[in-house]
Amino acid sequence: MQATESKGQPRAKGLILMLGVAAALVSCLLAISAFAQKEETQTSMATNPDWRKLTTEEERVIVNKGTERPFSGDLYEVKEAGTYRCKRCNTALYDSTSKFDSGCGWPSFDDEIPGAVKHVPDADGRRTEIVCAKCDAHLGHVFAGEGFTAKNTRHCVNSISMVFEPKAAAGATTSRAIFAGGCFWGVEHFFAIEPGVTETAVGYIGGHKDNPTYKEVCYTDTGHAEAIEVVFDPTKTSFEKLARLFFETHDPTHVDRQGPDVGKQYRSAVFYVDDEQKAITEKLIGELKAKGLKVATQVVKAPKFWPAEEYHQDYYKKTGKEPYCHAYVKRF
Repeated sequence: MQATESKGQPRAKGLILMLGVAAALVSCLLAISAFAQKEETQTSMATNPDWRKLTTEEERVIVNKGTERPFSGDLYEVKEAGTYRCKRCNTALYDSTSKFDSGCGWPSFDDEIPGAVKHVPDADGRRTEIVCAKCDAHLGHVFAGEGFTAKNTRHCVNSISMVFEPKAAAGATTSRAIFAGGCFWGVEHFFAIEPGVTETAVGYIGGHKDNPTYKEVCYTDTGHAEAIEVVFDPTKTSFEKLARLFFETHDPTHVDRQGPDVGKQYRSAVFYVDDEQKAITEKLIGELKAKGLKVATQVVKAPKFWPAEEYHQDYYKKTGKEPYCHAYVKRF
């Protein structure tokens, strides 16, 4: 009996040793694989400075092939016309005409923009992963044969892997509005930081002299008003919203003055560029009058706007000062 035990001990020890070595090798290979994947990601990101910097959660899904919770993505219920782009490299992936409601909790598409999406079989052979063809960002998985649409295909995509570009933005159209409400420094201060405003310029409008100077407007009777020209993206804001801001950041009841500044150049006026702006302005003035305000704001068809001297542009931004005669007062 003793001889049998002594003979079996080396075999057992050898088996244990082999298992230990195998486990160590597996652990080592997994570590190497993880390191290589991390290095590949870091190298890829380092050589593509134009790619968007990802948050921790975005990286979990896009880089490490994770999945967001169903019904939690901000693009799941979007029904607008437009284009869905890769969150990392901004490549156009899907058109809104291919989107449908599958009830699965993630945005679903029955087709991709040609050449934009790669289909990669999962390692287990059960599903097919979809990735951005340009940057390999993980999007989700694709399924066939479910019968949701005539194309019989469902791209199940994580919202967090994409950004949505409304169709209206593709036209690159902007609108403009012109407001006069006292010293143009203070008016510009509020509009320059308003979401949807892409550009502002202070200047002179409504007078009888071409290309007036600041001294001429202030010390001679050119008839101009100090004003601001606002360029805005109509997909992100509206003229009515900007007009409300105008009426709430100066006192529209004052005639030819604003705060300590007195003179025709400081009058309150909206210089409309089309009939829609005129109608909206008159509607808002009617609302203010209904509240008891004696509105003195003029509503005038916009003539030529003359930009002011450079030192007047973005005055408060350049100097770090604050407006002395403009402040926000809720009126609507």
